[in-house]
Amino acid sequence: MAMSDEHKAAIARGREESRAIKAYLETVADRKPGRPVTVQSVTEKLNRIEAKLAGEGDPLKRLELVQSRLDAEDQLRSLEVSVDVDALESDFVKHAASYSDRKGISYSAWREAGVSAPVLKKAGIARTRRG
Repeated sequence: MAMSDEHKAAIARGREESRAIKAYLETVADRKPGRPVTVQSVTEKLNRIEAKLAGEGDPLKRLELVQSRLDAEDQLRSLEVSVDVDALESDFVKHAASYSDRKGISYSAWREAGVSAPVLKKAGIARTRRG
């Protein structure tokens, strides 16, 4: 049985919504409380590690410092890959209300997933009481 054009369009909309929601939630999940980690802060950390490494004589401490340096270099590389958070948020706002309606996702569930109240307000998802 062939799908109608309407059914194909609905499937495409659902996929587009899901991609936008997932990308934003992954970005929100990556955020951690506390000071933001920046390229500058990681570079400073690398410089401190290098300075300690240059003067360290204990082979076990050198090994730990080498691993710390490698971890910091990985962190620096990941920071250099920029993500356009504003674009992800904009796509989320565009699709979140219809996705919520279609999937039965509550305001509370979005909040527990890490979506901020101002973003939910922009998306038109009203705060509701849990019953």
